[in-house]
Amino acid sequence: MRSEDLAFVLSLLPRLAEFPLPPWRTGEEIVAAEERTVLSALEQLPAGDELLVAESPDGERLGFMHLESETDYFRGRPYTHIGIIAVDRSGEGAGVGRALIEAAEEHARRRGDPMVTLNVFDHNSHARAVYERLGYAPEIIRYVKPLSPATAGGAPEQSD
Repeated sequence: MRSEDLAFVLSLLPRLAEFPLPPWRTGEEIVAAEERTVLSALEQLPAGDELLVAESPDGERLGFMHLESETDYFRGRPYTHIGIIAVDRSGEGAGVGRALIEAAEEHARRRGDPMVTLNVFDHNSHARAVYERLGYAPEIIRYVKPLSPATAGGAPEQSD
C-alpha cells in the first residue's frame, strides 16, 4: 500500500459493516475502529505486518488487506492474521478476495508460519461462505452478552 491508496482504502471500510450486525454493534463504530487500525498501521507498521492493495492489470484498485503477525495462544508460535480484508463492489465475484487471501497465505509461507487466521461476524454469511470455500473453518466462537443498554449500542436508560 502506498500513501496515495489511503483514500481508496478508507472508502472500502463501510463495506465491513454491510450485513446484519449484532444489536450491540453499530456500523459507525466498526468503520471507526478499522479506520484507526489502518491509520495506525500506516503511521508505523509493526514488524511482520503488511498492508496490501489489489489492483487490476490496468492499475484499478479493487481491494485491500491488512496482515498482522500474532502469536498462537496454544502453541506460542507466530502466525499470520488477516486483520482487515475488503473488496470493492467492482471486484466482487472476480477473484479479488481469493487473490488477497492467497497473498496472505504466501506471506505466511515465506515467514514459515503454520497458519493464517481471520475473524468474521457470525451474520456475515457471504464472507463466511467465501472463507469456507477457500478452506478456512471456524475454530473458536466468541460469545458476547452486553451488560447494559449503554454497551448494547443504545442510549443508557434514564432514572428519575
